[in-house]
Amino acid sequence: MSQIKTGAFLNYTTIVVVNIVGLVMTPLILNYLGKAQYGIYLTIGALVGTISLLDFGLNNTVVRFVAKYKAEEDTKGQENFLATTILIYIGISSLVLITGFIFYGYIDTYFTKMTSEEIGIAKVIFAILVFNVAIGLPGGALTGICYGYEKFVFPKTLGLIKYILRSLVIVGVLLFGGKAIALVVVDTLFNILIIAITGYFVFNNLNVKIKIHSFSIKFIKEIFSYSVWIFIFALVGIFQWKAGHWVLGRISPPEVLSVYGIGIVLGTYYGAFSTAISSMFLPRATKMSVDNVSGEELTDMMIKIGRLSFIILMFILTSFILFGKQFVTLWVGGELGEEGSYQSWIIALMIMVAYTLPLVQGFGNSILEAKNKLKFKAILYLSFMILGTGLGAILAIKYGAIGMMAGSVIAWIIVQNIMNLYYHKKIGLNIPRFFKELLNKTFLTVIVAFGLGYLINLLPFFGNGWFNFITKAIPYTFVFCLLMYYTGLIEFEKALFKNTFSKILKR
Repeated sequence: MSQIKTGAFLNYTTIVVVNIVGLVMTPLILNYLGKAQYGIYLTIGALVGTISLLDFGLNNTVVRFVAKYKAEEDTKGQENFLATTILIYIGISSLVLITGFIFYGYIDTYFTKMTSEEIGIAKVIFAILVFNVAIGLPGGALTGICYGYEKFVFPKTLGLIKYILRSLVIVGVLLFGGKAIALVVVDTLFNILIIAITGYFVFNNLNVKIKIHSFSIKFIKEIFSYSVWIFIFALVGIFQWKAGHWVLGRISPPEVLSVYGIGIVLGTYYGAFSTAISSMFLPRATKMSVDNVSGEELTDMMIKIGRLSFIILMFILTSFILFGKQFVTLWVGGELGEEGSYQSWIIALMIMVAYTLPLVQGFGNSILEAKNKLKFKAILYLSFMILGTGLGAILAIKYGAIGMMAGSVIAWIIVQNIMNLYYHKKIGLNIPRFFKELLNKTFLTVIVAFGLGYLINLLPFFGNGWFNFITKAIPYTFVFCLLMYYTGLIEFEKALFKNTFSKILKR
């Protein structure tokens, strides 16, 4: 359990660092690259992200199968699984390069709103990122092995160090005149370094061995019978986060893509705070499934994780509703302009509202993965996300970036409510009890805190700049935390809070 707690703590440390550094780096990068090149940088990244789907969900499959073999103490099975997976990854990396080569030839005909110079930059970025994906996908399996062993501390610490060093290098590159191409080169070099270090840890510290004991097409089919649904779910993620770039890239100039991209960035920051907890529990969910625990026991775990996520998310969401518009204007308003900043705030707010329920129920997805029951959710989400992208494309013609996001959000909300019926009827989770205990004490506390925050926002603080923002945000933070601790938390959560901070102070 210490690995999970420490891993979650490192996750939150990383999130805080990423958010703080990101808040500084985003306007810096936007300023040095300009709106057009920043939009190209984001859009080509989204396009290459599509090619990364050729992973077919194997990275998550590695976590699940390694955790399963470890729980069953089947060393031979694990060695055979990993050897087979390596052979599959060799084929995948080759397929990534071939697919990238084909896509490369159509860049100039698809992005019709870009100039010839912008097309040239886009092609170079695309080529480097395709190579990055080709080596990064099999490298990700090494991190999957660590997670399967429930060794979260090393990869999380390494990721934190990587992010800090990468940020420092990028600042240096920008100051010396580097542009978008230089940034993707930096990312590729760091990617190679991290793969090498993680590989050393896996094979020398965990003593993981890779050996083919028997090669079977049937076994490969078994692997893909699980991973194919992870793949489809990854495709869902593409439609959620990246399809808007495809649509807007076709009908809008790069500047609009920057506005849309900033909204996406803020929305993903929101999600990261919740997944920091839920991502730690796939191995635990796998073990609970192997032990064949009851639906009520799974519901208990889902409630514990869900409440922690809900409390954190409600603080962020209410703060963003109250002070987010001012923050985005102060943050990137100089580069995006007042209208662009407003649209980015609206896009981010739409994501946060729609994203809250899936994040709070994140452990439900871990249960589906552990029980190998992702089929229904994957097909459902994919169907609605395609419809949502189509609706967004129609709305984008008139409403631009906000219209694009609106289509996805509508589909997102519908599908998550359908999933609750599936969790309850087919998986055995007690969804009514989940919501009852999720909102117990927390709901009224959030309403009261938000009301006090609204009054704080009305007080005549000095000016409209950063000082004004800080003098409103800090009091609201104290109000929310104190109210939640004394009126919103149950005894288990108070004890967890006290124990966590006492250990931090000792360290």
